[in-house]
Amino acid sequence: MSPAVWVLTIVGLLAIVAFDLIVIARRKHTVTIKDATRWVLFYIGLAALFAIALFAFSPGASGGEFVAGYITEYSLSVDNLFVFVIIMARFAVPSLAQDKVLYIGIVVSMLLRAVFILAGAAAIAAASWVFYIFGAFLVYTAVRLALEGENDEQDFQENVVIRGMRRILPLTHDYDGSKLVTRVDGRRMLTPLVIVISAIGMANVIFALDSIPAIFGLTQDAYVVLTANAFALMGLRQLYFLIGGLLERVIYLNVGLSVILAFIGVKLIIEALHGSHIDDIGAIHLPHIGIATSLGFIAGTLLVTTVASLIKSGYDRRRLETEAD
Repeated sequence: MSPAVWVLTIVGLLAIVAFDLIVIARRKHTVTIKDATRWVLFYIGLAALFAIALFAFSPGASGGEFVAGYITEYSLSVDNLFVFVIIMARFAVPSLAQDKVLYIGIVVSMLLRAVFILAGAAAIAAASWVFYIFGAFLVYTAVRLALEGENDEQDFQENVVIRGMRRILPLTHDYDGSKLVTRVDGRRMLTPLVIVISAIGMANVIFALDSIPAIFGLTQDAYVVLTANAFALMGLRQLYFLIGGLLERVIYLNVGLSVILAFIGVKLIIEALHGSHIDDIGAIHLPHIGIATSLGFIAGTLLVTTVASLIKSGYDRRRLETEAD
């Protein structure tokens, strides 16, 4: 993409972030299901319009790569929501403050992810063998994710940074609405929301260690990688309020995500082998996995995962009701 397109895109994304902040500042009530639904559809619509623009004006496969990358990043980000729910519950964040906490935490993680994306693009441009590392890491992550099973409160543990912040920062014991800074006996102090924001931001960055190599397995275009990440993260906050209570029903989410990560990891390794002019391993021909195949596999896996989860959840619920009777 030309420098002008980069500048216009960044300005547009910043405008959306600023608009989001204005909406949060004016909201005087907790986010309802109706609010969350409307905003989730709004952000998905923005992503769809951006994809259409890429299909219409960008040469090559940028449009398809963005769609595949966006779906992958959005689906992987859903797993973040489990951790967000745990963090909010563990720190007993007031309902009215949750929207603001998620907003700041996600914006911070967007900035940090941008640094990771540019670093990853530079590493790939400098050496194609980086694909081997990314691919092996994704396969390892897929195996680990499949073995972890369902998400629970053990998925979030306060790390050394959070514990250090507790010791160093002048923190109050109680919240003061949605304020980050308050006064206690005339002294300016930080509320626990600062710790919560830091925890959410760091959780998002840790998840980026999986998701960024995954999207580089679908495209090496830094512009597509950056915009797919941005659009996925911008809609994540509203998705938290929309499906937070439904996450427990998607019991096979980890299985589905592990399959997707393994698929992209293998795809990266195959592309690395092609780059090393290795097209066959013995009698096995290494296929070229195009973006259409990748998109179909990702969408199909998510569909099967969701349907199987809902069937299993419904069966378990009916069994419990029968036993109760």
